[in-house]
Amino acid sequence: MDPSKTLDDVPDNLSAKYKDSFAYLTVRDRMPVILTKVVDTVYRMKNKMRDECGEDTSDELKDITGRLSKLRFQIQTDKPVEHLEDSRTDTQFWNQHHQDLLKLNNGKPIKWFSAAWLYLECYMYRRIQESVELTHKLKGLDVFEEQKREAYHTSEGAVTTLLTYLLEVVGQCQGYSSEEKADKLKQFLEVALWGNKCDLSISAGFSNSQTTCILEQLNLLNPNILADDSQHVIQTLQQKRQTRGQAGRVDIVLDNAGFELVTDLCLAEFLMSADLASSIHFHGKAIPWFVSDVTRNDLEWMLQIMMGTNNLAISTFGAKWQERLKLGSWVFHDSDFWTSPFDFSLMKKRANDLYSDLGEADLVFFKGDLNYRKLVGDKRWDPTDSFSRSLRGFEPAPLCSLRALKSDVVVGLKPGLAEKTEHHDKDWMINGKWAVISFHQLSGHS
Repeated sequence: MDPSKTLDDVPDNLSAKYKDSFAYLTVRDRMPVILTKVVDTVYRMKNKMRDECGEDTSDELKDITGRLSKLRFQIQTDKPVEHLEDSRTDTQFWNQHHQDLLKLNNGKPIKWFSAAWLYLECYMYRRIQESVELTHKLKGLDVFEEQKREAYHTSEGAVTTLLTYLLEVVGQCQGYSSEEKADKLKQFLEVALWGNKCDLSISAGFSNSQTTCILEQLNLLNPNILADDSQHVIQTLQQKRQTRGQAGRVDIVLDNAGFELVTDLCLAEFLMSADLASSIHFHGKAIPWFVSDVTRNDLEWMLQIMMGTNNLAISTFGAKWQERLKLGSWVFHDSDFWTSPFDFSLMKKRANDLYSDLGEADLVFFKGDLNYRKLVGDKRWDPTDSFSRSLRGFEPAPLCSLRALKSDVVVGLKPGLAEKTEHHDKDWMINGKWAVISFHQLSGHS
């Protein structure tokens, strides 16, 4: 398979073997469904926004729904992609990228049925944000907020069980041997991995919550981890700790809000409690993105809700995690690069400050499917190609991808494993039931 080709060289942006899959929506289908749900959500906001803003915002809400309806029509009728018209700090580089694509396309319009899938998806969410940015009173509106908050509330049973367990582990952590810490770290890596199954963009914005105890599922799910480099992750953190005599910084590039965010914070808490990290730097989105991706507001809202919950474990960690952020041992960052159309091999060129900042970490975790696609460039790699090769020089620090498969690209598998898995599950690359823990060490290190 030629890795220079992107997934978008496939007719209709979809491999032929998936065309009849109920679990999969093509670009043409999924995007209008998401937009329809957003339009419906915004339409129902009239009274809520009047109460919050203290004034009538109905005209601006109509403007937003009008722009979104126009975007939906453009997608469905294969109209050319347009320049952005708002004044966000990233507008200029989006429009410049559009000009670059036009040149590569010999001046022909960039259209919805034929352009690169990854670019189109990112562009659609940026256009959704544009519909908000062009208002006067509602610039801070998150059109996905209602769905994200509902996803957290419907997962509260699973959150309770997980945090009750974490409270017990943290209380005993100082007495663990290095082997016991390694075992627990592997467990929380898998918790964070499978937390990635909850993704509202894959379900087109409809409920996709964690309603059962994830801890009880780990043994059953373990055979579905197709590439498991967790031991390299554990060894890297332990060796860094031993070499330096103290723990260092770990970064987590976040994916989804709700239950998945809770699992990421559990991993972070264990790393701190086990003295495998002295600080955690979280990277979220600067704008609402792919329906359920984490923004600063999502994190702050969730911690406030947790603090007010009538459950010892949840309220304890809500307060503890808020205090960690306040004191600076946990830090939340956002950057326009995370919501850009560029894959991560371009980060050093396009966002060198961010690349350098990631380089301060002992290890960087990348959560979820979109981050994985941007790590490997969304290209048509052979499943047996190495994860390190697919990064194409992106290595600010040792890094690990924790990802449930939800799109038609994967690397780092042993020969024959892809074929064997497809024999058991024809939708294995897209339904979130299979996963990888993929690790890359810096070049020149063993």
